[in-house]
Amino acid sequence: MPKVKPHRTSPSLDMTPMVDLAFLLVTFFMLTTKFAPEEAVVVDTPSSTSEIRLPESHVITIAVDKDKRVFFGMDDDEIKADLLKQVGAKYGVSFTAPQVQAFRGVASSFGTPIEKLPALLNLDSEQRKSVKQEGIPSDSLNNQLIEWIVTAQSLSRKQFGKPAYIAIKGDGNADVPTVKKVISLMQDKNINRFNLITDLETKPVAGN
Repeated sequence: MPKVKPHRTSPSLDMTPMVDLAFLLVTFFMLTTKFAPEEAVVVDTPSSTSEIRLPESHVITIAVDKDKRVFFGMDDDEIKADLLKQVGAKYGVSFTAPQVQAFRGVASSFGTPIEKLPALLNLDSEQRKSVKQEGIPSDSLNNQLIEWIVTAQSLSRKQFGKPAYIAIKGDGNADVPTVKKVISLMQDKNINRFNLITDLETKPVAGN
């Protein structure tokens, strides 16, 4: 008696669950990704072999460009309003509610003396891009930079229980004495923990 051969069918794979998963992952990354804010000055950092990474939050960035201008920035939106008001009060400068709100975007990086900051905050984001900021004063007679740093550190301790991480971002062609002055100003206030931001360079191969 001849054998009955079973009918063979081609295997099929339902891709619907995989497509759904892919869209879920894309949606997740779109909602959770934090894009780097546009900075007020372009700084071409030197390269090094250091692999230490900056924290993703609670970071104060001090930038020094090739024209000796000093810029201040921080990423904690929770304390920016209090930071602006407290530093402004020390120099007798007050800010309106719209200006305080605008500071949340500007504080990612700015280099304007406190007395000129209200005028900068009155501009919209596109107009601010065309303004060449003169840098934050950091000399012995008018040391506004250290006021921003010390006040931000104090507010960070109150809000998060720890001081903000400080990173110095110097241009590869920056004036070395200016960078050294910024470091010295912080050390005078017993702020001795900070790092220099650099671009990652390939480590040399041993034996070459």
